[in-house]
Amino acid sequence: MAKTKVSNAVQSLGDHLREQRQAAQLSLRQLAEQTGISNPYLSQIERGLRRPSADVVQQLAKVLRISADQLGELGADVRGTPSVTVEDAVLADPDLTAAQRHALLEVYAAFTAPARAEREAAQQDEPDTQPDTEPDTQPVDEPLTA
Repeated sequence: MAKTKVSNAVQSLGDHLREQRQAAQLSLRQLAEQTGISNPYLSQIERGLRRPSADVVQQLAKVLRISADQLGELGADVRGTPSVTVEDAVLADPDLTAAQRHALLEVYAAFTAPARAEREAAQQDEPDTQPDTEPDTQPVDEPLTA
């Protein structure tokens, strides 16, 4: 039975993971235990038979102390923070009419509003760590001169 590889990029990802694992002096079994990822699945990733999800890449990167972005460049399925916002992509899409853009942006805003409000509320609940930049307005007692 012939083994098929997902792509050359996934194979290079597997090779890179194997090199990083060996540099960290971890066996495949140890890496599996530390990441909570099954030993057979890790083996398939290293052999280029599987493309890991973003969560798996994050777990591997954390244990191996390497950048998840670097793994993404090697062919992992990393869906981190986009460098272009959804709004920018919708506005830049030449295949959409102005009305379609407007509708998509309204729907996106409606879907993301609860999470955005929750995040903003959490930020407001955090203690203020910024130093006060307001000058003291308390009058200073000066000695009377006669």
